[in-house]
Amino acid sequence: MDRFVVAVDGPSGSGKSTVSRRLAGALGARYLDTGAMYRAVTWAVLRAGIDPYDADAVAKVAGDVRLTIAVDPDRPAVSVDGTPVDREIRGPEVTAAVSAVAAVPAVRRILVAQQRQIIADADRIVVEGRDIGGVVAPDAELKVYLTASSAARAHRRSAEQAADPRATAAELARRVDEVVARLLALVGAGR
Repeated sequence: MDRFVVAVDGPSGSGKSTVSRRLAGALGARYLDTGAMYRAVTWAVLRAGIDPYDADAVAKVAGDVRLTIAVDPDRPAVSVDGTPVDREIRGPEVTAAVSAVAAVPAVRRILVAQQRQIIADADRIVVEGRDIGGVVAPDAELKVYLTASSAARAHRRSAEQAADPRATAAELARRVDEVVARLLALVGAGR
């Protein structure tokens, strides 16, 4: 198979990044961390002093900012307007605000379009994040939903961020509740 897309979905802390990077390396494929793109826009929003709950202002930042994301699985990197932000986007301020930014429909439209272009430009690519198999790359040759127990996810995430596992578990539970509410709203909207 010359060209392929592998879509890896799953909740935060399930090991998507580790599995996806390793898989891309083993397959000689490119690697796209879509969550890093949302985090980069969130960093830009916070840097500009914008309230992450101000949808119009957030959408403007997302439309104006120039994201560059490296697709080498051995050297993933993200920059915003030429500034490397790999460490900054994993910090607690961005983590606390990324859900609000990602919930803005205009941000999702902008980033999904960029993600689809990156996918189209790659012969072989492993794409990880949320809504990858259903929204970003619905025609992917392989779709994987990776999960882990709540305890394993909290342990993994707190180790990454040097945080208290109980606080991390509470944050992950809050994010799951947000996803469930979003899904229920979508189901209700379809009636």
